[in-house]
Amino acid sequence: MSAHQPPNPGRMLALLVALLGAGFALILLPFLGAVLWAVFIAIVFEPLHARVRLQVGSRPTVAALLTLGLIVAIVILPLVLVGIAVVQEAATAVQRVRSGELNFAVYLQQMVDMLPSWARAILNRLGIVNLEALQAQLTTLLAGSGQFITTHLLGLGQNTLDFLVALAIMVYLLFFLLRDGRDLSDRIARSIPLDPRHTERLLGQFVTVVRATVKGNIVISLVQGLLGGIAFAFLGLPAALLWGTLMALLSLLPAVGAALVWGPVAVYMLVTGQVAAAIGLAVWGVGVIGLVDNLLRPILVGKDTELPDYLVLIATLGGIAVFGINGFVIGPVIAAMFLVAWQLMTDRGPKNR
Repeated sequence: MSAHQPPNPGRMLALLVALLGAGFALILLPFLGAVLWAVFIAIVFEPLHARVRLQVGSRPTVAALLTLGLIVAIVILPLVLVGIAVVQEAATAVQRVRSGELNFAVYLQQMVDMLPSWARAILNRLGIVNLEALQAQLTTLLAGSGQFITTHLLGLGQNTLDFLVALAIMVYLLFFLLRDGRDLSDRIARSIPLDPRHTERLLGQFVTVVRATVKGNIVISLVQGLLGGIAFAFLGLPAALLWGTLMALLSLLPAVGAALVWGPVAVYMLVTGQVAAAIGLAVWGVGVIGLVDNLLRPILVGKDTELPDYLVLIATLGGIAVFGINGFVIGPVIAAMFLVAWQLMTDRGPKNR
């Protein structure tokens, strides 16, 4: 055997593919959200696209255009319009806080005055009596939260151009994924160096989890946000659309979700003497908004993904912490794919290792 062996062409090619793949991923990183959502939406609406293909025959471009038009009309455009309205309402609320029209010190003083003497004594011992300092902190927090919503979370405001570019990339890519998605998925399946049966199961689980997570979480969040917004509007609370949208976003978190918004509001109403409104909001929150989560989430998310509720919660929270808002899909997908890969490994048994 010679001292200098020629390089293995297969290994060199794999190394080249890995390096170029890392570079390609780096290029896509600024628009990762747009790319991911193009993939997610294409997967969710593939059954609709299949029906459209049957109607138009062997014209894949026409079928993709028709399906894309339906997606834009029933999903993307309404969300954009709602987002614009929410941003305007958030900007108005922040301006009211800055101008002093909304004075949290007054609200806090009302709450403290309604407390029994023993509770006020506890607050005094804990040092939670400096309402002016607390008002300043809450004002800063709300102003910062409003700016975050208007500039980052919804991608509008000062970042309008970035949002529009990302939206255009998503729609453009979505068209090609609808038209060429089957061929692309077949190529990906053939390139994965696994047993074809394992590859089919992994890709099948990926599609199943994406559809269940996106459809389930979005349906649940929209329903809970709508119900919460209706309750706030009925009670005459300001910025009902903004709070309903916030409840919809928080509803992506299993178990807690919308209660993080309506719960403190109900407590405030209770301690300020609005007992009937507080009880009504609490009953509506637990009996209606909470029931939506308890009934729909196991059916729409847990049933198809075959993930237990606690794992869905952990994967969702962890995914959001690591990947931002996209993590509510990425987290459960990674968890489900890990469980499938683990099952495939254990099914092989010691004799095949």
